[in-house]
Amino acid sequence: MTTVVTNDTGGTAKPIGVLYIEPDRQVLDAGSSTALLGSGLEPAFMADLLSACLAHERCGAHLYRSVATRTASEQLRERYEHFGTETVDHIRLLEQLIANANGDTQYVSPSARATEKAGTALLESTFLVSGSADMATAELAMLEAVILAEAKDRANWQLLAELGAQVTDPRLREQFESVTGPVLAQEEEHFEWACNTRSDMLFALATGTDTATEGDGREVIDLTTMTRDELYATAQDLEIGGRSQMTKDELVEAVAHKTGARP
Repeated sequence: MTTVVTNDTGGTAKPIGVLYIEPDRQVLDAGSSTALLGSGLEPAFMADLLSACLAHERCGAHLYRSVATRTASEQLRERYEHFGTETVDHIRLLEQLIANANGDTQYVSPSARATEKAGTALLESTFLVSGSADMATAELAMLEAVILAEAKDRANWQLLAELGAQVTDPRLREQFESVTGPVLAQEEEHFEWACNTRSDMLFALATGTDTATEGDGREVIDLTTMTRDELYATAQDLEIGGRSQMTKDELVEAVAHKTGARP
């Protein structure tokens, strides 16, 4: 399994425009020698599409690894690490699907290159506020990057499932179905969790309350991840007496007591 395609891993690509590719690494039609040729789908386009989907999964693995090491919330870290592990498995399954169709898992299509550029920019966006924003804003920047990545992930796997149903080769169609079904279910979970967590996080910060209940499957940033200034502002809104003399831990307890939120 490969998370970064390089010359050393055997990377190949299609030369287009000003892009120069070493002659022995050039691929003009990635679908011509694969099982996609008799699949009922356009083989060259499908090979390029699968390469782009694989590139997005690889970018997703890097994103999850990065945000998991930088979040201040243990709840978020656990989810990022769990979903990151599943994303790495999605890379393996997609590589396996491509290989079973006699495709090249090291082929980087033009659309895959565009996907890599977008994925890199998305990851970089989570660093732009580093050192110049409060913790909650930094957490939201990372979470919103996850939402954007997972939205495309889900769309990719939905499309692959639909295309797999159109494959005329029974063996290849079965391989598409065996991979896309379980992965799509996980992608739905990833996207729903990220959207719900963002919504709950924003609601909690805006109201000073925690709307999630135990066992409902939704998680929000807890009060301990807020800065003292944020907690003080919330305490001020709630008219909590003696707030100016309180430490951060005391503000957490006071706000939690006042709102019923988990400390």
